[in-house]
Amino acid sequence: MKPSIFKRLRRDRQGVTIVEFAFIGPTLLLMLMGFFDLGHRSYVSAILAGELQKAGRDSTLETGSTSAAALDLRIKNQVSNIVKDGTYTFTRKAYSSFTRTGQAENFTDGNSNGVRNPGECFQDENGNGTYDTDIGQNGQGTSDDIVQYSVSVTYQRLFPMHGMLGWSQTETVSASTVLRNQPYGTQQTFPIVVICT
Repeated sequence: MKPSIFKRLRRDRQGVTIVEFAFIGPTLLLMLMGFFDLGHRSYVSAILAGELQKAGRDSTLETGSTSAAALDLRIKNQVSNIVKDGTYTFTRKAYSSFTRTGQAENFTDGNSNGVRNPGECFQDENGNGTYDTDIGQNGQGTSDDIVQYSVSVTYQRLFPMHGMLGWSQTETVSASTVLRNQPYGTQQTFPIVVICT
């Protein structure tokens, strides 16, 4: 007696591989795209950090302050080889010493709340006449200054899978370095003036 058509179909294993792949394929593809995207981000980060270190060292020379735009352009050109249509942000802040990097100006905390309130006196260390939570001056600074040089690039993700994974459509990679300018002249200093406003 011949087996029924249903029994024959149940025993037939032809085409099972394609059905299994239909279940596994999309997940595998999504994982591969995610790994490639993360690998690309790591590569961009490494190139950006390397170029920033090189440009940072070059900027500490006496000629570096006059060629800041050229150094920024060199970083942009190198990273643009792997990131098309990126948006770049460059910042430089100069400080008189390593110990004051990123620090606020000193103030007299009259009410002991840890915050400078209007009317409390402060030491205007950077000569701009206002209280600053970061005493750094924008730019390359002068001889012997400490310079914090940062760059970030924002670009479109490599694969259009951001919606499926809950990621943003763009990726931002940043790098930063802190270096000291060569002592090619006299370091600019500001007289410390106490201001009470």
